[in-house]
Amino acid sequence: MDASILLVGSRSFIETFAGFIRQLSTFVVEGVSAPREAMSIVQAQQPDVLVIQARQPGSLDLCQQIKSQSHLAWIYCITIASKEESGCNHPEMAVDAMQWEIQALEMGTDAYLTLDFQHIGNRLVEPIRPDAFLPEQLTQKRLQTYLNIGVRQVRNHRELMRTNDILSAIALVDPLTELNNRRAFEWELPRQIENSQTRHLPISLIIMDVDFFKRINDTYGHRVGDRVLQLISARLRHNLRFYDTPFRYGGEEFVILLSDTDLDEATIIANRLRLLIGSQPFMINESLELNITISAGVGSLAAIDDSKGISLLERADHNLLRAKSQGRNRVVVSTAGLSEFPPLPRPTPSP
Repeated sequence: MDASILLVGSRSFIETFAGFIRQLSTFVVEGVSAPREAMSIVQAQQPDVLVIQARQPGSLDLCQQIKSQSHLAWIYCITIASKEESGCNHPEMAVDAMQWEIQALEMGTDAYLTLDFQHIGNRLVEPIRPDAFLPEQLTQKRLQTYLNIGVRQVRNHRELMRTNDILSAIALVDPLTELNNRRAFEWELPRQIENSQTRHLPISLIIMDVDFFKRINDTYGHRVGDRVLQLISARLRHNLRFYDTPFRYGGEEFVILLSDTDLDEATIIANRLRLLIGSQPFMINESLELNITISAGVGSLAAIDDSKGISLLERADHNLLRAKSQGRNRVVVSTAGLSEFPPLPRPTPSP
C-alpha cells in the first residue's frame, strides 16, 4: 500500500525503523531528528502516520501539538520505546515506563508499544515470519498492525473529507444555472467585507432582476424560463472579471460581488452588463428568439454598513426597486443612507 510515514527520533532510531518499515509495504518513509523541524514538515506534507521515539526530547509535545490542530488531528501517531527503557526486570523502571506510556496516551498518541533492539547495528531482532511465536517477533507484528490500522484510518478520513467537500460544493451551487447560490452568497459576503475592511479596499455589489420574467413563464412555459436563466448566467460568467463572483440569489434575481471595486466602477460594470444582455437576443431554440432586459441596483460598502453586509444588500436592493419603478432596463445607484429613501413597494413582474 502507498502511504507516507514520518519518523521522528535519533539517527539510529530512524535508520532502524526506516529499513524495517520498508520491508512491510510500499511506504514512503522520511526521517527527522528534531521535533520542531518535524512540525514544519507535518504542516507542509501532512503524512499519514507519525512514528515517534518515546524518550526523544519534545516528541510527546509534538504529538500533542498535532492533535490539538483540527486540520492535523487525523494523523495517526505511534510512539515507540525500547525494551531497555521499559525496565521489564526492574520494578522501579517498569513503573516509570508505565507513566511514560500513560503520558503519551494522554498527549494524543494513538498507539504505544515497546520493542527490543539489538545494540549491534541497531537492527530489529529478526524479520517477521508468518509462523512467528517469539515475543520479539510478535511485538514487531504488533507494530505492523498499528501501521496498517493507522493508514486505514487516515484513508477513511481522507475519503470522508472528499465526500464532505463534494456535498458542500453541491449545497452551495444552484443546479439550474451552475452559479453559486444564495447560501454561498450569505457565506461569502461577510468574508469579503472583512477582507475589504482589513485591507482598506472598496467592495461593491450589483443586484439585478430579469424584467417581466413572469410574462416569459406565462407565455412560453417554465422550461423556456429556465433556459433564459441558464443563458443569462452563461453570459454573466463569460463577461465578468476573474475576481468578480456571480450568484443566483433566488428566482430571476442575481447578485454580483465586485472585489476591489468602488461605486463608480461598479456602476460602469452594471451598465455594461445591462447593455450586454439587452442588446443581443437570446436564442432559446431553433424557433424561438427572445429579447431580454434587466434592471439593476448598485451599492458600495460604507462605514455605516454592518459586518454581515445586510445594510449594503438592502441599499442595493432598494436601488433595484427604484430601477424597476422607473421603467426597468436601467441601473440605479445611490450613495445616500437607506433611511433617506422613501419605502417603495415591489412592482409586479408582469404589469
